Amino acid sequence: MKFTGTDSYVATDDLNLAVNAAITLGRPLLIKGEPGTGKTMLAEEVARALGMPLFQWHIKSTTKAHQGLYEYDAVSRLRDSQLGDERVHDISNYIVKGKLWEAFESEQRAVLLIDEVDKADIEFPNDLLQELDRMEFYVYETRQLIRAKHRPVIIITSNNEKELPDAFLRRCFFHYIRFPDAGTMAQIVEVHYPGIKQNLLRAALETFFGIREVPGLKKKPSTSELLDWLKLLVAEDIPPEALHSKQPGKAIPPLHGALLKNEQDLGLFEKFARKARSAF
Repeated sequence: MKFTGTDSYVATDDLNLAVNAAITLGRPLLIKGEPGTGKTMLAEEVARALGMPLFQWHIKSTTKAHQGLYEYDAVSRLRDSQLGDERVHDISNYIVKGKLWEAFESEQRAVLLIDEVDKADIEFPNDLLQELDRMEFYVYETRQLIRAKHRPVIIITSNNEKELPDAFLRRCFFHYIRFPDAGTMAQIVEVHYPGIKQNLLRAALETFFGIREVPGLKKKPSTSELLDWLKLLVAEDIPPEALHSKQPGKAIPPLHGALLKNEQDLGLFEKFARKARSAF
């Protein structure tokens, strides 16, 4: 059982090796990289390629580790007791399973995505160490020990918003998804827009990577934003030469709102583009 990418996801050899190494070791795969480099999509494609069910736990700043295991709905139980509902006598009716529990009880080996783990509190990763190590946890309300029927393939993503604890890192296999070069990016575009005109693609990639190279940008455009931009260029039938217009006042490429997301970066790019063109 090896992951080699899919027809809709271009994976580098290094990324394929990382995924397969984590599966072999039975360790969580910790994926870092710029936003928009396909970290979340990786879990979806691994599940699809290997024929496994996928469970997704998207982390927020308020997420607590126990929510991935289960939650006890005491409010609903209190309400039902006031209404005289017979369900109140069985506490298991008020246990809400989390994504880890769902993945642990899956009848076949599953992929579990823990997405953007760095959004949560700094203690969040440490609070999951035992469960990820032993593949089990205890439900105190029902006195159940929940063990994984099959060790899931765990993929954990991080945008590097905060440092992760050393104890957590020791338990993971780590891979950093480097931003695609022009050749790889062309392959990615071809997957999403097969048959795209090559002269438009070349002009768009040149402009896209030119924007990313502008020093001082607060937010560099990502792969997903390039794909959005290309979709608009094709839909509006924008000619390739319009992406490199030398007319005064047209230093910014058309439909730039798909790539540049704040006024500071917009002004910075416009200044940089005009300076570059005046040098020729």
